[in-house]
Amino acid sequence: MHSEPLVFLVGAGPGNPGYLTLRAVECLARADLVLYDKLVSPQMLEHAPPEAARICVTELAERHLERYLPIHKTLLDAAREGKRVVRLKGGDPFLFGRGGEEAEMLHAAGIPYEVVPGVTAALGAAACTGIPLTHRVHASAVAFVTGHENPAKPESALDWAALARFPGTLAIYMGMSRLAGIMQALLAHGKPADTPAAVVQRATTGEQQTVQAPLAEIASAAQAAGLSAPAITIIGSVVSLRAHLAWFEQRPLFGKRVLVTRPRRQASDMVRRLEELGAVVFVLPAVEILAPADWGPVDRAIERLSAYQWLVFTSVNGVQGFLGRLRHLGRDLRALGGIKLAAIGPGTAEALERYYLKADLVPAVYDSEHLAASLLPRVTGQRVLLARANRGRELLREELARVAEVDQVAVYTQQDALPPDHEVLDALRRGEIEFVTITSSNIARALAALLDAPTRGRLQSGDVKLISISRVTSDAIRALGLPVAAEAREATAEGVVEAIITLA
Repeated sequence: MHSEPLVFLVGAGPGNPGYLTLRAVECLARADLVLYDKLVSPQMLEHAPPEAARICVTELAERHLERYLPIHKTLLDAAREGKRVVRLKGGDPFLFGRGGEEAEMLHAAGIPYEVVPGVTAALGAAACTGIPLTHRVHASAVAFVTGHENPAKPESALDWAALARFPGTLAIYMGMSRLAGIMQALLAHGKPADTPAAVVQRATTGEQQTVQAPLAEIASAAQAAGLSAPAITIIGSVVSLRAHLAWFEQRPLFGKRVLVTRPRRQASDMVRRLEELGAVVFVLPAVEILAPADWGPVDRAIERLSAYQWLVFTSVNGVQGFLGRLRHLGRDLRALGGIKLAAIGPGTAEALERYYLKADLVPAVYDSEHLAASLLPRVTGQRVLLARANRGRELLREELARVAEVDQVAVYTQQDALPPDHEVLDALRRGEIEFVTITSSNIARALAALLDAPTRGRLQSGDVKLISISRVTSDAIRALGLPVAAEAREATAEGVVEAIITLA
C-alpha cells in the first residue's frame, strides 16, 4: 500500500468551528477535494485552499440512505486520480459517523487513508451545557447509544433493559424522531421516572437550545419547545449539575444573529470574536480584495523608496499588498531602512508587526482626519508615499499635500462582490439577522445597492440594526437613507463588537 495517505476521514466536531482540531486544519490546508456533511460550518471550509473543490454530500444524493454509494465512488475516483481528499464528517468519524464503513471500503480498494478524530456531539453538548458526563459523585461510566432504531422492534440490537440498569450517564444520538419511544422503553425496564434528563439541540453553537426535565417528561418537554434534529439526549443524575455549571448560554451575545460584511480574508478575526461571545454569525463579504490591475505605479514607487521619508498605510490590506509586492520584486525589509512608517490604527499597526515592522506613528483616533493631523507637523517639506486602495477618500492626500510632496499608489483593488440572490440576503430579508456590521463606506454602498424594498424596510424600521465602525462610515450609511443603530467608540473590529454588546 502507498505509504502517503490520499484520503483523510476527518471529524469536524459538533458544529462550533473553534472545535476543529489542529490536525483537521492541516489536512484541509492540503486538500484537493473536500467532501463534507451538510451540517459542517462553512467557516471550516475556509481552511481549504481556494482552488480546492468542495462538494456537500447532499449534492450526491438528497436522500440519506441513497448517499453512501455515491460518496464511496467519489472518494475512490478522486483518490485514484492522485488527489488528496478530505472527507469532513460531523462529530467523530468512528462514533456513529459511518467512518468505519468508509475505511473498510478504502482498505478493500487499496487506497491509503488516515482517520482524524473529532469532538463527538456528546462531549460538545456536555461541555456547553454544563453537564459533565462523568463525575466522582454522580457517574463513573458513560454509554453512547444510537437512537436511530426503534426500541419497540424485537430485532433491536440494543438491550434496553441493560441500558435502563446502566449505572452511569446515557448519551443518546440521533433519537429525536423516536424520543418518546426510547423514553418509554427505559421507563418500562425500570429506569426511575424522575431521573434528570436533557435534550440539547445544535450543541456548541450560538443556536444551542437545551430543555431539561425528568425522564418521564423530557419527550413532551422537547416537543413543546420545538426541538428537532440535530440534537442529543443526556440522561443521568449529572444533568442536575447544569443548574450551577452552565456557562455557554450566559455569554453576552448568546443567540444573537450577526452579519459580518468585511472582505473574506479580513472577516475571520471578527467572526471568531463574535462566536466566542455566543453569536450566530453570518458572513457575506460585500467587497472583494484583488490585486491592482496595473502594478506599474507600485513597482516604480518601490524602485525609488529611498527618496521617501514617510510610508503611510491606511489599512491591513494596504500593508499586505505593498509588502507582498516588495517581496515579489525580490526586495526585503532593508529597502525600508530609512523610512518612517505610519498606520491609521492598531489593526494596521499589528499587520506591520507581523512583518517585523513597528509603526512610528498611530493616531489617538483611528481615522484619516486624525492621521493627517498627527502627520502634518512631522512631514513638512518631506516626501510621503501613501499605500492604499484604488478607491476611497482623498482627504489624507489633500491634507498632507499642503505641506509635503505626496505620492499615492493603489496596492490593492476593492470590487463590489455581493450576489443579488445570496441565501444570506434572503435571511436578512426574512428578518432572521439582528445586527449588520458595516466597517467602511464602500461596504455600506455595496450592501445598499442590493437592498430590495422589504429588506430596506426592515433596516429603516430598526428590526435589523446597522452597526458602524466610525463617524465617516456612519455618514455614508445615513447618506444612503439608512439609520445607524450604533457606532463604535473606537474605529476597530473590537469597537464594533463592543457596540453590539452595548446594544444587545
